[in-house]
Amino acid sequence: MPTSSYGLIATFETAPQIYQAAQRVRDAGYKNWDCITPFPVHGLDGAMGLGRSQVPRISLVGGIIGFITGMTMIYWTGAVDYELIVGGKPYFSPMFAFPISYELTILFTAFATIGGMFFLNGLPMHYHPVLKYEHIKRGMDDTFFIVIEARDPRFNLANTKALLEQAGGKAITELEA
Repeated sequence: MPTSSYGLIATFETAPQIYQAAQRVRDAGYKNWDCITPFPVHGLDGAMGLGRSQVPRISLVGGIIGFITGMTMIYWTGAVDYELIVGGKPYFSPMFAFPISYELTILFTAFATIGGMFFLNGLPMHYHPVLKYEHIKRGMDDTFFIVIEARDPRFNLANTKALLEQAGGKAITELEA
């Protein structure tokens, strides 16, 4: 395996072909690979063996932190830092703290969602070796690709190329790192 190799890319012409090829690559035990499609292909995540995204969990944690921050901030300012009775109201009441807590829940959820998406997707990524492939723009128009990375433990140039050929891949090309 040359160190200057990023991996292999194979071309597929239809959505059913890439779906079946993704199942073959998944069943062969590869972990570091991806599909490039011009439009969402229903069920492709399952064919690739991908689970649910972790972003909703990160968003939930952000929302809970935002709500607790709002309630704590109003409690601190009204009942601890500056105790002032206005119009017979108590020092702290969740009813009066709810609007700011609600707004902070939304704000922290948005920040956590965006931050989680960036972190889990490895962004910002200003360059990717797949962009060197001369026909990659067709992946936004009418062609499907599977990219298997050389860093995958099961990657062997000859065996991986044979797998992609058996799966129906055309124009199998080695990518530069």
